[in-house]
Amino acid sequence: MKAWPVLGITLIQALLLLAHWFIYHTWIAFWFELGPAAGLALRIVLFLLSLSFVVSALLGFRFGNLAVALLYKMAAVWLGLLNYFFLAACLCWLADSGLRLAGSPPNRPMLAGVLFALAVLTVIYGILNARLVRVQRVPIKLPNLPPSWRGRTAVLFSDLHLGHINNLGFMRRVSAMAARLKPDILFIPGDLFDGTPVDPDRLAAPLEQIAPPLGAFFVTGNHEEFGHAPQFCAALTRAGVRVLANTKVVVDGLAILGIPYHDSTYPLRVRTSLEGLRPSPGQPAILLLHVPNRLPIVEQAGISLQLSGHTHAGQLFPFTWFVRRAFGTFTYGLHPFGALQVLTTSGAGTWGPPMRVGTHPEIVLITFE
Repeated sequence: MKAWPVLGITLIQALLLLAHWFIYHTWIAFWFELGPAAGLALRIVLFLLSLSFVVSALLGFRFGNLAVALLYKMAAVWLGLLNYFFLAACLCWLADSGLRLAGSPPNRPMLAGVLFALAVLTVIYGILNARLVRVQRVPIKLPNLPPSWRGRTAVLFSDLHLGHINNLGFMRRVSAMAARLKPDILFIPGDLFDGTPVDPDRLAAPLEQIAPPLGAFFVTGNHEEFGHAPQFCAALTRAGVRVLANTKVVVDGLAILGIPYHDSTYPLRVRTSLEGLRPSPGQPAILLLHVPNRLPIVEQAGISLQLSGHTHAGQLFPFTWFVRRAFGTFTYGLHPFGALQVLTTSGAGTWGPPMRVGTHPEIVLITFE
């Protein structure tokens, strides 16, 4: 393994250990002192829980058996619970300090009980919310759009992360939702798969029921490229989906381009690819690019519309703030960048904790006007 992944994993694990220690310290300070045996048992449990997500994620990228999948699911739920337990612990100390400064020392057990109970309720809401996939309807006007495209519809979905948590049942449900919308064309800008060992043909098969008359198009995201990308792409091809890898296809006068994730990480590669795929003067063009970035290069290439995912719109509060900081306006929704329009979907699935708080899962129905 290269040095930078090891460093990144070590840093993440250190932060998880610190978060668990902080929660343990808060529980002891706000509820009651434990005896030596109980305190040791709790510390051991929290230490093992602090290791659970990193260990299960590493195992999950190598093994696809039921035991690993179950371990990953439990670790992912705990990671989401940890997020809100950590926030509850922070609020405990802030509320305690504020009340003491106001001259009203709090009832610490009651304060902690209320805040940690709210954390549990938030996680329950987040799990339920993540399963309620919505249909987001977005009308789009493209310059020089051929008359035959006016009134046509496209379904856009991404970031299903099919793997240990979102599996065949989820794929069938999302595909059935898309099929009921009867789109003329389907766009999938990456992270359909989570990158874990799965049967890709079995998971891709439900896409066949959508059967858009103008075709289905896909580009890889970062998770497909974590491993098994050729198998994922081959399975999608067998399911009737066109995989775009620095490729341009013209469909009834509309150019559709796709750049895979690994090339999109290098601005020069994006520029070089688009120079070779540049649409004809005045021809409307749609680019599938997993991450909503490289916008100046894409606009200069004469692209009309970029379709992206990746951000999950932040997926979980407070990470919604951090993601917004990274991607700004283009974190979610349809926004202009000069002559270019950028549509970023929040995705239909989840990564890590199988929950959404402050965001919602979606598939997008685009109507061309």
